[in-house]
Amino acid sequence: MPRPTALPTPDKDTFRLRALPPRAPSAGGGAPVAPRSRSAARSRLRRRQRSRRRVAAFAVLTLAVLAGAALLVARPGADGGGPVDAAPAATAPAGGPDNAAEPLDDAPAPPPTPSAGEGGTDAEEIPEAGHGTFTVARAGVTKKGKGSPYRVEVEDGIDVDPDRAAEEIAAVLADPRGWGHGGERTFRQVADDSAGLVIRIATPATTDRMCGAYGLKTRGEVNCRGGEKVMVNLKRWLLGSPQFDGPVAEYRALIVNHEVGHWLGRGHETCPGKGRPAPAMMQQIDGLKGCVANAWPYDAQGRYLGGPKVP
Repeated sequence: MPRPTALPTPDKDTFRLRALPPRAPSAGGGAPVAPRSRSAARSRLRRRQRSRRRVAAFAVLTLAVLAGAALLVARPGADGGGPVDAAPAATAPAGGPDNAAEPLDDAPAPPPTPSAGEGGTDAEEIPEAGHGTFTVARAGVTKKGKGSPYRVEVEDGIDVDPDRAAEEIAAVLADPRGWGHGGERTFRQVADDSAGLVIRIATPATTDRMCGAYGLKTRGEVNCRGGEKVMVNLKRWLLGSPQFDGPVAEYRALIVNHEVGHWLGRGHETCPGKGRPAPAMMQQIDGLKGCVANAWPYDAQGRYLGGPKVP
């Protein structure tokens, strides 16, 4: 199905079509290295052989002298101590994010990345850096009518289909447990610059760079929101979180709901009590504090699953 011709106003990061990286210039073209002279090589070999013979003779003589001395003088042996342990490398604490924008999962020190995610994705398979350019997903079925317009973009070269990712995001926003809350608010996906919210999925390096522009430190691990832009770290999109025991698809819903909640003006919340659902506005990657992992702001009966407000 052809892509729509209406495109957002291009900036230095956004492109409608995937852009291949420029090919590196081929190596070569330098002057050949002249071969060494064979006669000079033979001469050096003879000198090395004579030197080795002299060293060997001197070593034999020295050993004989030492052996004789050992018969005359008894010298106590020293027990060598064990190897000295290398001092552990100091690890500088990671800095906290600036409060100018709302980061998701801004833990002082991010937990280790899970080894595998949905579909057997290994952490080692996730690229640390990408092209830095983005493909805009095609406008969804809600492109007409009322609703808050948003746009989905995926960094080129990371093997995530923009349209499929956009379908997942649209399903989260349309879920009655989400911020739509049974029709109180609606969202519509667009592919032009009318979007008041832009959701980008990007590699850790690109996420760090773009979040850093808002004074946020994502350290290659977490997501952030700055202004109308949401940056979703590819690691979190593919692997989820070690603190979230649900499927990766459910953690993606948490990412979307948490960030859209910030976009709607909501702040962070914490666990309301042991065994209760963790609020969607809780930074669940920091730990659940006795709550149960939960991706949604409302339950199936339409009740808000909140908790005490925290900075």
